[in-house]
Amino acid sequence: MEIFRAVYNLLWGDIIQIPLPGGSTLGLSLLVLILVPAGIYFTIRTRFLPFRMFPEMIKVTLENNKKTDREGISGVQALIVSTACRVGMGNLVGVVAAISAGGAGAVFWMWVIALVGSSTAFIEATLAQLYKEKDPLYGGYRGGPAYYIHHLFIKKGSTRKHSVVAVLFALSGLICWCGISQVIGNSISSSFENAFHVPPIYSTIVLVIIAAVIVLRKNATVKVLDIIVPIMAACYFFITIFIIVKNAGQLPAVFERIFAEAFGFRQVVGGGIGAVIMNGAKRGLFSNEAGSGSAPCAAAAADISHPAKEGLLQALGVFIDTLVICSCSAMIMLLTPQSMTQGLEGMDLLQTAMQYHLGEFGVIFIAVILWLFSFSTFLGILFYARSNVAYLFRDNWISQTLYKVLALVMLFVGGLAAYQFVWDLGDLGVGLMTVFNMIALIPLAPKALASLKDYEENEMKKR
Repeated sequence: MEIFRAVYNLLWGDIIQIPLPGGSTLGLSLLVLILVPAGIYFTIRTRFLPFRMFPEMIKVTLENNKKTDREGISGVQALIVSTACRVGMGNLVGVVAAISAGGAGAVFWMWVIALVGSSTAFIEATLAQLYKEKDPLYGGYRGGPAYYIHHLFIKKGSTRKHSVVAVLFALSGLICWCGISQVIGNSISSSFENAFHVPPIYSTIVLVIIAAVIVLRKNATVKVLDIIVPIMAACYFFITIFIIVKNAGQLPAVFERIFAEAFGFRQVVGGGIGAVIMNGAKRGLFSNEAGSGSAPCAAAAADISHPAKEGLLQALGVFIDTLVICSCSAMIMLLTPQSMTQGLEGMDLLQTAMQYHLGEFGVIFIAVILWLFSFSTFLGILFYARSNVAYLFRDNWISQTLYKVLALVMLFVGGLAAYQFVWDLGDLGVGLMTVFNMIALIPLAPKALASLKDYEENEMKKR
């Protein structure tokens, strides 16, 4: 436990404190120190891809994205899987927590981090495409960080079947996703108990049965996510648009508050500017998952005509997660009178805000949308787990099925009780994944940059 705590604090704790005016400090964790400079570096090396290539991201998403392999998935389907995992409870309660701790200015820094993170997402998704392999069990392709890390450390012609760093990444991912399974079970049962007074045992049993029917079938996961993700994202987006239109007169004041608190004199003098910056930055980093190595597990499965296309799709996924879905949660909260949300936090705060805007329907809506967000995340992480299980244990149905059963057990346990250690284990797993992924991402980045150059010089000029 002491080793666990030491590693956890190293990853998530503030290892550097920078003094700021007003007596506050800017605390920087190891993950922030890794991800933010790497994101800036990739943004520069891609010649500011998030701005320059945004129209191309939209074009690639809207073009005919049919797969060529009968059992594979298309580039847009891979985007849907990764979006299912990015868009989770963190987009609801996590954004609320960031604003509660860091004020409205945290939203601005969340946006900035999304712009930086999309370049990182491009690099890792493109690499996943470049190093993908045929999947003999599920059909189509598989890959992700474990596979491109393997190619970085194991030279061609070597008889070694595993790289130590790739094994550590794969294990970290499986540990992380087990922890997240418990968090998902707890979030869903709690929201249904609050909204509908349904005892956790009943909502959990129904949840696990539905999940088991989907994940234990060979290729049902992507088909279900194809339906759930667009519906849930569209519903949440349009409800937010309705709330914004209804409160249009308050919008100038809300944006003024966001920018004022992001750079405001009062925050500097009051010693709170560090909290504003870091709460926005951390929420942006860990909501969009850029750099953690999760989304490339889906990106590698795409059967697409050019590796850079999937990179562009996954870069767009960061925009969808942070600039659209997270901003929706921020607007719902910031358009609610502060007197009503004073002293509240987490789901209670979000439900109060929705009740203010939409009455009892708002409370029911947020419980249902949380169920969809969380359930789709569970399906998505089990899709991610396929390639990592295969890397560790080779191609066999026993190991694949055993991991799915373990995740279902964790989903059930989480629905009945919350164990802080398991929650922390999930955080530890994603932190370690990020470290191991970034070890390979920077030395392999030139391969992704070469793919981008080839795409711009050949594919785009053909039109």
